[in-house]
Amino acid sequence: MPDQRPQPRPNVASIPSYVAGKPSVPREGMTVYKLSSNENPYPPLPGVLAAATEAAARMNRYPDMGNADLYGALSDKLQVPAEQLALATGSVALIYQLVQAFCDPGDEVVYAWRSFEAYPIAVTAAAATSVRIPVTADGRHDLDAMAEAITDRTKVVLVCTPNNPTGPAVTQAELDAFLAKVPPHVLVVVDEAYVEFVRMPDPVDGLATYRSHENVLVTRTFSKAYGLAGFRVGYAVGPAEIAGALRAVSLPFGVSSVAQAAAVASLASEDALLERVDALVAERDRVVSGLRDVGMAVPEPQGNFVWFGAGERTTELASAGDELGIVVRPFAGEGARVTIGEPEANDRIVELARRFTS
Repeated sequence: MPDQRPQPRPNVASIPSYVAGKPSVPREGMTVYKLSSNENPYPPLPGVLAAATEAAARMNRYPDMGNADLYGALSDKLQVPAEQLALATGSVALIYQLVQAFCDPGDEVVYAWRSFEAYPIAVTAAAATSVRIPVTADGRHDLDAMAEAITDRTKVVLVCTPNNPTGPAVTQAELDAFLAKVPPHVLVVVDEAYVEFVRMPDPVDGLATYRSHENVLVTRTFSKAYGLAGFRVGYAVGPAEIAGALRAVSLPFGVSSVAQAAAVASLASEDALLERVDALVAERDRVVSGLRDVGMAVPEPQGNFVWFGAGERTTELASAGDELGIVVRPFAGEGARVTIGEPEANDRIVELARRFTS
């Protein structure tokens, strides 16, 4: 007799679990650093904390569902009309929403792999089909192969730049050449969660790119450079029709009052915040130099993290990190992503590499 209980759609059973970075566990006599979640190690600036605290005093009221202040602040900063913006609880929520809005069951979503682990979750949740294109040996998007993988069933292509977890970013010339090959019915998402950390020749200008293409959407977040990971605020910039579709499927009252206030205050304090980003980039460069000195080759990092391609020794690498008091994010059989953190933590990243290569 068939099971008469309520049943979810068959694709739900296939949704992979999101694996969050393992938290640090206190150890006697040692400061333990969590380098597993690409978090900004700096606390919020006083003005941001004050704005969030003031908003929290009104927690008995619903947040502004229209996000008027934050849309206004973003519109002024980016010089884009508010109707070309969409907000959500982190850029990851925007990925879920765009797949929901643009894909029917069985439609294809093309993306590099390994890349952001929420991509296959969002695709599977929408009953769409993932088309994963392996990254190159140095952790870069193979944009030629991604273009060749596009079919009549392809609705979305995700370009994660810088790529999480491997680190390299695509150039504007590479992106332009890729977009020239993409059919107009395909939505290309330029996922720029780490854009503020990019320091390279010919970096992608996501805003200029979307302005010159009717099928390009840019996603960004306040979680990384702005240090608001705990509040969950992301935004998308794109043609009004695409941004409107994202807003149509968004969760009502999704971005909290506290998160909205903190994000607006962060934009007002951007100069001070970006000084901290510059300091993290300097630490990233110092770490990379140290890694190379001990013989550890890593893909060119353009985010706030580095990638150790440890392969079958990944579990061993993560355990060695634990012994040193740094928690990394392992991907079994492939490698580990390690966040740039406090200077002492970063010294231990180099020591981890030294022990691992000796």
